[in-house]
Amino acid sequence: MDALELIQVRELEVAVRIWHPQAPRTVIAWHGLARHGGDFADFARLLGPDWRVLAPDTPGRGLSSWSLYPARDYLYAHYMKVALCVLDHFAIERAPWVGTSMGGLVGMLLAADPATAGRIERLVLNDVGPELDPQGLADLARYFGLPHRFARFSELEAELHRRYAGFGIEGEDAWRRLALGSARRLPDGSWTYHYDPRIGEQFIHDTPRDTWADWAAIRCPLMVVRGEDSPLLKAASMARMAEAQPGLKQLEVPRCGHAPMLDQARQVGPIADFLATPSGPLSGAARGARRWWQRGWRWLKGASAG
Repeated sequence: MDALELIQVRELEVAVRIWHPQAPRTVIAWHGLARHGGDFADFARLLGPDWRVLAPDTPGRGLSSWSLYPARDYLYAHYMKVALCVLDHFAIERAPWVGTSMGGLVGMLLAADPATAGRIERLVLNDVGPELDPQGLADLARYFGLPHRFARFSELEAELHRRYAGFGIEGEDAWRRLALGSARRLPDGSWTYHYDPRIGEQFIHDTPRDTWADWAAIRCPLMVVRGEDSPLLKAASMARMAEAQPGLKQLEVPRCGHAPMLDQARQVGPIADFLATPSGPLSGAARGARRWWQRGWRWLKGASAG
């Protein structure tokens, strides 16, 4: 991290980690459910000095405030407001967005909403999409909905090895950095994770919505990264996503689950190429395929409602 800015969003303080602050181009990088913006350190290094990387800590995570009102603040609708505050603070009219898991869904919802779609220049979803495996979601809700306590730092490290095996992290140095950025000491000297245990209440309070309709509504260039062994984003869902968005770029990361850490050149290189590709209109065939899929999806929704 080369710089840190603290932004006020109502009574909450939101920390934004910054790499290459003087770079000519900016990308927003948003982390997953129980992580923080520090996860993008290697991503920023590999992306290179031409990109300013802004990686906020979502409220309840990392260096950002914990909310006194989780039922109000630990929701996607509020995360979208936080994102707009970040863009406004840095006077960014429009920027590409790279989001891991929860961070990808925040970007997807912004890109689908007519009121905010113009702020997202292009979108990279890291192991997430409009259809997620119910069992995988249930596992996340169970684990992160409970507080965790470890008597020793080594026990926390061992648990991280088990819990984040799907990240595809390579090397003990990388694992140690993950542990140092994930740990918080408790008053009794024991250890826990560096997030508010109440973030799991999002699974209770957030309002379900038709995210397939959101996905079909997106008009910016799209890329999806999927871990080959992901328990959350299945290959069949990826295929359906490509049908709905014919211009979709896809990257499958071998021997990786949920979610790729985006800390290796073979993962970041294709993303860098996608970010650097000039935006252009969809081809006539792609536009026709998208319209066909959208009409079919609306018909299916109407049939199921009847």
